Amino acid sequence: MHMAFQALSNPGVTKQDIREKIWDYMESQNLADFPRPVHHRIPNFKGSYLACQNIKELETFARTWNIKVGPDKPLEGVRLLALQSHKTLLVPTPRLRTGLFNKIIPPPGATKDILRKCATSQGVRNYSVPVGLDSRVLVDLVVVGSVAVSEQGWRIGKGEGYADLEYAMMVSMGAVCEETPVVTVVHDCQVVDIPEALLEDHDLTVDYVLTPTRVIMTGCRRPKPKGITWCKISPEMLERIPVLRSLRHREQQAGKDVTLHGEQQHLWEAGSKHTAPPSAVQRPQDAPQPVEGSVPAACSSLHREGLPPNAAALPAATIHVSNLPAGARVSELKRALRERGATPLHLTWQGPRRPALLAFRDLAAAEQAITCLQGLRLGASTLQVELVRQLRDK
Repeated sequence: MHMAFQALSNPGVTKQDIREKIWDYMESQNLADFPRPVHHRIPNFKGSYLACQNIKELETFARTWNIKVGPDKPLEGVRLLALQSHKTLLVPTPRLRTGLFNKIIPPPGATKDILRKCATSQGVRNYSVPVGLDSRVLVDLVVVGSVAVSEQGWRIGKGEGYADLEYAMMVSMGAVCEETPVVTVVHDCQVVDIPEALLEDHDLTVDYVLTPTRVIMTGCRRPKPKGITWCKISPEMLERIPVLRSLRHREQQAGKDVTLHGEQQHLWEAGSKHTAPPSAVQRPQDAPQPVEGSVPAACSSLHREGLPPNAAALPAATIHVSNLPAGARVSELKRALRERGATPLHLTWQGPRRPALLAFRDLAAAEQAITCLQGLRLGASTLQVELVRQLRDK
């Protein structure tokens, strides 16, 4: 492991700590490639095409017919090789808005230049057709992007959970099984030690890691997801992804437990049954947005800096989070809170570079959360976390 990442296996490290370290290192060492900056992305890197070429060394690639490859830029070389090898190339529908798969179909007599276009994001728009749930497609090989991966096959993505969800949905529709190989393509610096304690049952593991200099057979014995973990899916996510609703209906008809996240959870005070999804989309920034329950109406108008004018109406156990970076998303803040073990009753979000408010059950819970959140970073920014009452005293 690179010396710069030796601290990543220390107790208390989070997935977000590892992501930030990788992103910062790739940018500072100029290893990153377009699109930049690589923060909050599956990072593209110089030498990604070389790393992709190593897939030809895998016997499983020669034997595959249907290959599903993620949409990320560093996987472009694998998508091109699949097309050049006359394999059926399946790519996920962007953010799963209209389905699960799209099949790339190059025009007859396609030149090398056309095949290159088919392998890009433009190919999904111009040279693909959707694949329905009833197509009974069988995927022989899955290729995913990663922010970090270990030699044991443990993987960390960018934090939105789409790769894990896509795989789980493929299991649900019978497209993959436990023996279906999973490959990732990364820079050598992205191969790091990952504490196994960070992994959850829904996290996808990988069987092969391809870098510009290595082909790593992980021999990973940790089971892959057995299907969709419905208790991790929120009603909002279900609403955004039509194919997920179809799969839920099928599993419900089959008698499976499809209870969503929050459906059986008692929420304090508000009694709301809606919780924010684990990978929420960016919210509008023209007004504060209540998240994870409802916040009193008196809290709905906040200043860019400092306290709201009606700060006296805030709960006594409220934390003020400031110094959020430009481009920050509410999903990133929520994920960072979960990974640090801070679970507010309510979160009021009003966009990047403006303070967020976290409401806790009591003062002890708020003070414990402040301790957990010390030194928390989003991007290059270290967040400032204080009790509202402390701000009033200033």
